[in-house]
Amino acid sequence: MKVLIIGGTGTISTATTRALCSRGHEVVHYNRGQSPSEFAGRVRTIRGDRHCHADFEACIGKELPFDCVIDMIGFTPADAHSLVRAFGARTRQLIFCSTVDVYRKPARSYPIVETADIGARPEFSYAYDKVACEQVLRDAQRSGLFALTIIRPAQTYSDSSQPLSFLGSGLAMLKRIRTGRPILVLGNGLSLWSACHRDDVGLAFANAALNEKTFGQAYHVASDECMTWLDLYRTIARVMRAPEPEFVGIPTALLSRLSPQAFLWSAENFQYDNVFDTTRARIDLGFRSTISWAEGVRRVIAFHDSLNAIDTAEEDPRYDALIEAWQRLSSAMAGKLSRLFCPARTG
Repeated sequence: MKVLIIGGTGTISTATTRALCSRGHEVVHYNRGQSPSEFAGRVRTIRGDRHCHADFEACIGKELPFDCVIDMIGFTPADAHSLVRAFGARTRQLIFCSTVDVYRKPARSYPIVETADIGARPEFSYAYDKVACEQVLRDAQRSGLFALTIIRPAQTYSDSSQPLSFLGSGLAMLKRIRTGRPILVLGNGLSLWSACHRDDVGLAFANAALNEKTFGQAYHVASDECMTWLDLYRTIARVMRAPEPEFVGIPTALLSRLSPQAFLWSAENFQYDNVFDTTRARIDLGFRSTISWAEGVRRVIAFHDSLNAIDTAEEDPRYDALIEAWQRLSSAMAGKLSRLFCPARTG
């Protein structure tokens, strides 16, 4: 099988390439050639910018045919239309890397299934554009141009990734946990989140290639290990052998008012429960979430500690300023209103 991966050096596509190569398939990457690759001598790279659509389509026209095309870096409707022009009626299957963020939030019911209401808000351009991409490609499939498989990963990380932080870098957040400093969470910190290691996610993509069960289907590839943000960060602290974190919960609506851009993902995504049904992926793709969050965090910390990157992480000065302001103002509010809500007893 000859497979083209548009991208190829990113978090998921690296694991997908490993799996496909281990099975003896011919894998070709299309990317700008600016990121280091572990596949030198095993994978041929076509250099180009897929977002320069005319050049991309002209280059691909000289390389066809491919049995399967996996697009890991399609982000806009224009990218999707370019895919149709480049591969329509010229490949048997197109696998599109979408996202679980395409759904309306909050969901009507949990866990979210693949047939749930689609409709990310325009303000959340990343997810909104992925919705449009899916529609363009579904229209092409209905026209008989190729078999389409849509895979919707949730948060996917590798050993060299950084944990998510609501403000500042993930490395700075790890530094805060290690040194016992307050950690910002949204509201009460009890919304549910899941993070899946790329080795598990990448294998699902590889298992979809020319798998006729997947033609015309969409799949969630997300960890079944759902945790509150409090437990997610507590796990980090346990792995680091750090003190129990002190959490400071601030309303998401207030954070969004302070900086709509800095807290965009918090307002549109992180504050909601992210729990996804993976039954379909388990049956058709053999998907399994085999690497626990605790094990994944252990690898992440080991990697960054080998570079001394956590202890030397640059911190965002707004982090402490935000926490201090919230604690001061909430304390003043409690003092001012305490008599109103708890009037002194008489006689």
